[in-house]
Amino acid sequence: MNISIIGTGYVGLVTGAGFADLGMNVLCMDTDEHKISQLKQCSIPIYEPLLEEIVKNNFGKNLNFTTDIKEAVEYSEIIFIAVGTPTMDDNTADLKNLYQAVRSIATHMDSYKIIVDKSTVPVGTAKCVKKEISQILYENRKNISFDVVSNPEFLREGNAVEDFFKPERIVIGSDNNAPLDIMKKLYESFISRGIPLLTTNLETAEMIKYASNAFLAAKISFINEIANMCEYCNADVGMISKAIGLDSRIGSKFLNPGPGFGGSCFPKDLKALVGIGKKIGYAPKLINSVIAVNENQKKLMFRKIKKALGSLENKNITVLGLAFKAETDDIRESPPITIIEMLIREKANVKVYDPKAMLNMKNLYRSFNIEYFEDAYSACAGTDCIVIATEWKEFSCLELQRLQQLVRTPLFIDLRNLYEPESVKKSGFIYQGVGRK
Repeated sequence: MNISIIGTGYVGLVTGAGFADLGMNVLCMDTDEHKISQLKQCSIPIYEPLLEEIVKNNFGKNLNFTTDIKEAVEYSEIIFIAVGTPTMDDNTADLKNLYQAVRSIATHMDSYKIIVDKSTVPVGTAKCVKKEISQILYENRKNISFDVVSNPEFLREGNAVEDFFKPERIVIGSDNNAPLDIMKKLYESFISRGIPLLTTNLETAEMIKYASNAFLAAKISFINEIANMCEYCNADVGMISKAIGLDSRIGSKFLNPGPGFGGSCFPKDLKALVGIGKKIGYAPKLINSVIAVNENQKKLMFRKIKKALGSLENKNITVLGLAFKAETDDIRESPPITIIEMLIREKANVKVYDPKAMLNMKNLYRSFNIEYFEDAYSACAGTDCIVIATEWKEFSCLELQRLQQLVRTPLFIDLRNLYEPESVKKSGFIYQGVGRK
C-alpha cells in the first residue's frame, strides 16, 4: 500500500517510519525544507529512541521525504494529516496548519482518497474538513469521491516507536463503511495479533483522544495532591501509590508524584477540552481543576527549594533535567523550565544538565542566564542545592559519596522521588522528596 504523511513531527515521522518498516510504501511530506533536508540525510530532528535506526533501515527503499504536497497527494490513496494543532490563548486549537494541508490536498486530488486525521483536533473537525474539501472540489469542478477518517494517535514521547508497533488499541472513526475495509487492511498486521480495533463515528474517535489524555493527567494531579497532603501528616506517598495501584480498578501507572505534567499533549489537550466545553456551553469543572493543580504544583516545587535554602539570591542551584519527562528532548510546557524561570527571578545562579534537551533549551530560552554542563557531576560542583527535575535513568544512580564531596551545601531535593531518603541521608545529604520525608 502507498501512504502519504503530511507533517513530520513526532507523530508523523514515527507513523511514517513505522508503516515503512511494516512493508508499506511511505512518502512523508513537510513544508519545512531544512527538516526534510535533514531527514534525507537520515538525521533525525527530534530525539526518540529507536526512531533513527528505523528511518535509516527504510530510507530510499519504502520510506522517502518531500516538500512537494502535489507529489504527496498523487502518491497514495491514503493520506495521513499529522500537523501540529497548538492551543491558542482562548483555549481553542489552532487549526491553521491542518486547514492549510486540507486545502492543498483538495486542490491536488485527482482520484479517490482517504484523508486520515491523525492530528489531535476538536470534536467536529473531521466533518468541517469534509465540507472544506467538498467545497474546493466543487469550485474546481472536480467530481472526485473521498472519505475523511479520524484515527487518533496514542504515542508517548520517549516510547513512541514501541507504542506504534505495540498499541493497546486502534481507533478508527468514520461516517460510512466505505473506507473501513481499506483502513483494516492497513492495520491488518496489528489486528491479526489481537490488538483491539474500535470503529466509531467521527466525533467519538476525536473525543477518545482527549478523554484518554485528560484521564491520565487527572491521575497525575490526583497523586500530586495526595503527596502534598502527605508532607503535612507524616505519610509516605510512595507506599500510598503502591497500595492504591494494586487495586485493579485504579492501576499503578501515572501515580508517581512530581513537579507536574508537561509536554506537547497533556497541557494542550486539557486546554482544548476546556475550549470545546465553552463552545458547546458546558464548563468541565474536573478538567479545570486538573489544570489548576498542575500549575500550582510547579509553584509548590519552587517554594520547596526556596524554603530549604532561605534566600535564593546568589545561591548556586543545580537542576538535573530539562525535558518534561525522560527519554525525550521535548521541553514544551516542561515543569523544570517553569521552576528555573522562578529561580532566575529570585536571582539564583542556576546550573543545568540534561542528557538530550540542552540544545533545545539553548535555542528556545536564549535570554535565560544559566550555566550548561556536560555531565551531572560538573553541574553539581560548588552547588548549594541539587534538584532532580527529570527522571532520567542516569540520575537514579548517581555516586552520592562523590557528589557530597563536590557540593558546597549538601542539600538534595528529589522532585521525582528517584531515591530512598535514608540512602541519600547516609551519604551526608539533607534529603527532601515529594510527599515523603
